[in-house]
Amino acid sequence: MLLATLGLMGKHRQKLVFVGAPLAIVPALAFLPALAYLVITPTLPHSTLLATGIFAVFAFCEVLGLTRLVRCCVTRPFDLITMFAFSALLVILVIATYTGLFLAAIAGNM
Repeated sequence: MLLATLGLMGKHRQKLVFVGAPLAIVPALAFLPALAYLVITPTLPHSTLLATGIFAVFAFCEVLGLTRLVRCCVTRPFDLITMFAFSALLVILVIATYTGLFLAAIAGNM
């Protein structure tokens, strides 16, 4: 009974990682180009309205993906799935760092 429960838990953790990682990484990667083309140098008509909607979707997906990754990282056995979740969190940290540096450089030029 315990092994069957652990097997189901492993499948659940795999689903958390394989759904949570793209939900967290893709909006983090898409944030900077969307900010550059929709807010800093708007090229489309009604770009601020479009940016508001897109950034709300980005924020929702980012929070949902990060909560799934963190829920996978805090479980007891440290295995390959936990390492994948932790490495996805490190990738998001690197993306957040270069995004912050880029925004600081833009703010310094304004």
